[in-house]
Amino acid sequence: MVHLSRICFRKYGNFVDNLRLYVRGGSGGMGLPRLGGQGGNGGNVWVVATKNMTLKKIKDTYPQKRFVGESGANSSVRALKGEKGKNTEISAPVGITVTTDEGRILGDLNAEGDRVMVAKGGCGGSFYSAFEPSKGQARHIRLDLKLIADMGLVGFPNAGKSSLLTALSNATPQIASYAFTTLRPEIGKVMYKDYKQISIADLPGLIEGAHINKGMGHKFLKHVERTKQLLFVVDVCGFQLASKTPFRSAFQAVQLLTKELELYKEELVSKPALLVVNKMDLPGAEAKLEELKEQLNNPDEFSDLLPEGMIPTSFMTFRHVVPVSATTGFGIDHLKSCIQESLDEDAAMATMAMHQERLQALRFLEQIPNVIWQDGAGWLRLGGWCSPVIHSSLWPDRQRQLICGADNFTG
Repeated sequence: MVHLSRICFRKYGNFVDNLRLYVRGGSGGMGLPRLGGQGGNGGNVWVVATKNMTLKKIKDTYPQKRFVGESGANSSVRALKGEKGKNTEISAPVGITVTTDEGRILGDLNAEGDRVMVAKGGCGGSFYSAFEPSKGQARHIRLDLKLIADMGLVGFPNAGKSSLLTALSNATPQIASYAFTTLRPEIGKVMYKDYKQISIADLPGLIEGAHINKGMGHKFLKHVERTKQLLFVVDVCGFQLASKTPFRSAFQAVQLLTKELELYKEELVSKPALLVVNKMDLPGAEAKLEELKEQLNNPDEFSDLLPEGMIPTSFMTFRHVVPVSATTGFGIDHLKSCIQESLDEDAAMATMAMHQERLQALRFLEQIPNVIWQDGAGWLRLGGWCSPVIHSSLWPDRQRQLICGADNFTG
């Protein structure tokens, strides 16, 4: 067993989802008092979302974990205004939240090319500073990875999440008949006949008390935050984590998972969710499935089955309850259809909301005769009012002409 644990550590212990770095902006350049020359500003330090980058690559490539902007050039007779120091860019994976050591969020990197300035370069020496330059900003920052996926698998250990991910996608996570085989997140891609792809994240199993960081705790729960929807996975026959822990039925497992998410971050339980009832190949599974469905339809009547203090504030409503067997393949195709249907439903609602917003904006603008298009700023504005009304990207040229009138249109 010890040997097996070591193998698991070597295979999965390399995953890094949090990294602490030292960053410092470049110092400003010296001014030139006798000629009034101004030194160049120091370079800034940026974190930039880059494709195919991982925190482990950053850790291995830069073992010192120090990033410093270039110093600004001194003012000289040949160049009274010194050149600005070059910026330093830290390539980071998409899905990063950048925070200070104190936990203050500096920014999120949600898409490739997103960037956050983490250390500003110092100002060059000038008349206002007696031609003395200032040092760049210096501090420690943390890069915290939160996986971005369409669906996130939520379940207690050994519920069959890894087997389900293998059955659904091209992923090959560690699978065994003991708890905690998933020690690092796995992402699987599901391909449909219409060539659509969705991503599913298999995350380390929860245990009761995860919201206070027991077990994988926060290391798991933070990855749930950026999944669009949740895929609860429970063993139809229930589970028992260890001989000294109580047995939990499928219904209890669903409600305890809901409560753990609620206690960690309440808005997580408002995400759309599907319930997968796994291991339907086991004896007596059909009867237990019917019992579970009855309990889910009337959860208040069965709330006395839950431990004190672990009853959810509001019971989760699932869009689909899908019985499957990840081992035999039973129900997998139906589950894929349900997942696509649920995601398409959300996408349609988002599109409708965007159309409604644009329609409201158009109606609002039709009420205002004096709208001026300012191309440089990229906004439609009201007369002398400086506040932006609506960004230009929402309006094709022809619509801008119709709204603003031929005389006022300057775009």
